[in-house]
Amino acid sequence: MRLFLPCLLLLSMPIASTASAEGLKVVANTERNIQLSREQVRNLYMGATLGYGLKPVALPASNRHRSMFNTRVIGLAEARIQSYWAQMRFTGRLRPPTEVADERSLSDYLADHPGAVGYLPASYPLPDHLTVLYQTD
Repeated sequence: MRLFLPCLLLLSMPIASTASAEGLKVVANTERNIQLSREQVRNLYMGATLGYGLKPVALPASNRHRSMFNTRVIGLAEARIQSYWAQMRFTGRLRPPTEVADERSLSDYLADHPGAVGYLPASYPLPDHLTVLYQTD
């Protein structure tokens, strides 16, 4: 039993590091060939307008890809982002991004809404109607 737990921990390490190494791509339903920086994507998801008519769409707070996006692109924890949006709603200044149920719903939403922007795992098969605006490592 003493050897079982350390072996189990060692076996789980490569799995965890592989999952955390997964990249994300920020995609949009746009005919324009737009490339955005990390800061521009962050600003878009925090309520700024970039002049391209882009509207952010997010996955639910419980989704692991949202957590990865918040960490890698936004640079804030979910609780801090929720606090920010609560304040913006309360003051009537901004509205948070539209939220969809999962990656498939996000892809479908983007297909039906020109100018919509979302984030997907880098391994997600990209439909023809979507353009990659930004990609994480």
